[in-house]
Amino acid sequence: MKIIAFTGAGISKQSNIPTFMERPDVREKLFRSYASRHHEEYNEVIKQLKANMNGAKPNDAHYALAEYKIPIITMNIDGLHKLAGSDALELHGGLPEDDEMDIAWSLYNKPVLYGDPAPNYQKAYEMIYDLKPGDLFIVIGCSYHTAIACDLRELAKSRGASIIEIQEDAAHNVRKTLEELLK
Repeated sequence: MKIIAFTGAGISKQSNIPTFMERPDVREKLFRSYASRHHEEYNEVIKQLKANMNGAKPNDAHYALAEYKIPIITMNIDGLHKLAGSDALELHGGLPEDDEMDIAWSLYNKPVLYGDPAPNYQKAYEMIYDLKPGDLFIVIGCSYHTAIACDLRELAKSRGASIIEIQEDAAHNVRKTLEELLK
């Protein structure tokens, strides 16, 4: 049985990182058109995001996925999967380094903005396409607000994989779910 985890903002919420649903003022500024027209304001938004994530630590959901060596596809840009020891496929890239902040508006994949190509989407589709009946697709803290989140669920379902949704209290429920599945 193969297991793939798909994570969104809900997994990092318990690491004190606000979700974009809680910060619509940020989400509306994460468009390439906005970054291109409003360099300084966009750079400030990215500085805010970095500040929100500064000092954030992985929670037990991140650590459980790493300990069980579960392949991960993540929509998050917070780097917490890597800090926990996983090699996650980051669909939306990461954040600029401190020395790149003055040119943040011009960078691609740091993070992937609305209107940008998303180079890792194809890799994610390929990972899910390899699922078979009896395999598991565990969705952790992901809404249905992005096309990729809906597409990956539908593809996993079409491949015959079972889908397990963990939308609440990921820091406790991920380990508990993995323990039950892998007894």
